[in-house]
Formats: sequence, C-alpha cells, structure tokens
Amino acid sequence: MKSKRLLAGPYLFWAVSFIIIPLLMIVYYGLTAEDGSFTLMNIARITTAENLKALGLAILLAVISTVICLVLAYPLAMILSSSNMNQSSFIVLIFILPMWMNFLLRTMAWQNLLEKNGVLNDILTFFHLAPLEIINTPYAIVLGMVYNFLPFMVLPLYNILSKIDKDVINAAKDLGANNFQTFVKITFPLSLPGIISGITMVFVPALTTFVISDLLGGGKILLIGNVIEQTFKQGSNWNLGSGLSLVLMVFVIASMALVSKYDKDGEGATF
Repeated sequence: MKSKRLLAGPYLFWAVSFIIIPLLMIVYYGLTAEDGSFTLMNIARITTAENLKALGLAILLAVISTVICLVLAYPLAMILSSSNMNQSSFIVLIFILPMWMNFLLRTMAWQNLLEKNGVLNDILTFFHLAPLEIINTPYAIVLGMVYNFLPFMVLPLYNILSKIDKDVINAAKDLGANNFQTFVKITFPLSLPGIISGITMVFVPALTTFVISDLLGGGKILLIGNVIEQTFKQGSNWNLGSGLSLVLMVFVIASMALVSKYDKDGEGATF
C-alpha cells in the first residue's frame, strides 16, 4: 500500500505544480486589485458591453459547434458500434490521427484552405465557380471548432454505445418495437452519459478558445477567450484577466457537475 502511494508521488507533484498552484494564482489575482486589496471589480467587468458581447458570441458559437458535432458524431458512433472490431478500430484511428498533429498547425491548415487566395478558392476558380468568402467570419470559426473538437464528441459516444448490451436491443425488437421506438426508448437513454460527456468535452474548449478565432477570424471577431488573452498579453493586466477567467470557470464547474450527475461511473469519458 505504501509503495502505491509512492508511485502516485510524481502525479501529485505534477498536479500541484501545474494545476493547483496556477488555479490558486488565478483566484488570487482575480479577487485582488493591483495594490493587493480585495475586490470583486475584476469579475464585475464581465458586465461591460464589450465583454458581454464577446461572452455572448463565444457562448453562441460554442453551442452551435457543439450541436453540429453531436449531429455529426451520433450517427457515426452508432455505425462504429454496430460494425465489426477491425472496421470500427480503423475508422476510430482515422479520427484520432489528426489529433496527433499540433492543434495550431491543424488550424493554420484550415486558414490556408479558406483564405481568399487559398487552395479551396483556387479549386473553385479552376472550375469557374464563385469563390467562397468564409475566412474572417463566424462561419470559419465554427468550422474550425467542429473540425478540431469533433473527435471529442465521437469517442465518448462510441464508447458508451459499444457497451450497450445487444440483447437489450434485440429484446425490444422481439417485443414489437420498431427501430425508431428502440432508439428513443432504449438506445438514446442508455447513451445519455456519453452525450453529456461529449457535449462537455466540446463545449468547454469551444467556449474558451482564442487560437481558432484569431486565425480563422482574422482578429476581427473577438470571443471572450480573445479578450482574456489580450488582457494578459497586451494590457499586462493580470488582475482583470484572472477575474474574467474566473467567470469562465463557472461554466467549467457547471459542466463538471452536469457530467458527474449523468455519468457517475465515468463510462462516457473512457476511450
């Protein structure tokens, strides 16, 4: 037992050094003024028109991206869960493979594809079609979010759907349920933990992202992540940036609470 505790030492050191201490620093700076006195003004600054607009747009685009990911991922996860092991493993590998590439490089690749003189418009021009003017728009940001975060929706859904006992499905059909009734009353309720996990794993990074909006939005579309980044990097205002970050932490904590309620066994979060 003592040896197992010793094995946990490196993880505890990592968690304390790179998770707990940085979080405590954010809390400290967010709740203090530049002179070190306690204040809630840093958090209250989220109510300014500019910050509310950035937060609202970030929530809107994150919700749209999450819904699109769910609509795309659920049918695919069902197909994967019903296919044989070799086929499903290969297709899952295809979805995981892009994640081995750096996140920034993947996003920059889409920037090159979508820009006015990019690969996509060159192809459309070759076929005498009208070029797309999607770069530096919210549509490009949503596209980047869906592309980068879709695997985080597919994998929890595939994991939970593959664990559903096929005998339960067959029993429902033997009792006269059609495919739609089986899905509504059996498959969907049993897959709810995976859905909640997938939604959380897509919504939270989509809400807090700033790289995608920087590259695909051209710096013209400010999300709350961009506002926080600029506050830290350009304004060097750690107190305000930390206060705004605490607001986003409320969404993260709410998401964690939602997952713990519907996925108590952690089934949807295991790949």
